[in-house]
Amino acid sequence: MTRSLPSGPPVEDPIGLFVTRSARTLSRAFDAALEAGGGALPTWLVLASLMGEAHGSQRSIAAAVGIEGATLTHHLARLETDGLVARERDPQNLRVQHVELTDAGVERFTALLGTVRAFDERLRRGLDDDELATLRDLLGRLVANATDAREEE
Repeated sequence: MTRSLPSGPPVEDPIGLFVTRSARTLSRAFDAALEAGGGALPTWLVLASLMGEAHGSQRSIAAAVGIEGATLTHHLARLETDGLVARERDPQNLRVQHVELTDAGVERFTALLGTVRAFDERLRRGLDDDELATLRDLLGRLVANATDAREEE
């Protein structure tokens, strides 16, 4: 969006603000797609994290998903109640819990995977492979710049 300042030429919104607003819009749309598909973002993230591993520790899942351990515990309790995951204490270290998908969890992952792929196709509409590669590159550079800025502060 371009705006005119009271005493000067038009000024575009800062790129960080534009990206933040865009990310929020995309996030809400993704959440809505997952909800329509019978899921939620935390469910998808945990199931996707576990799909590649037979067992995962709660700590490794939290790191992969990018949430705090206590928040993950809450999500895992709900997923366990829903029959999608099973948790078991490590006999060598009772502080560690291993988590694995149940058959129902694999089925839910597969169903949500269809939803995720359909949403991805929707986002890619009208974009060719070169544009998508450029988008990934530009977003990666923005992330690197943001990280560099944090280190400089």
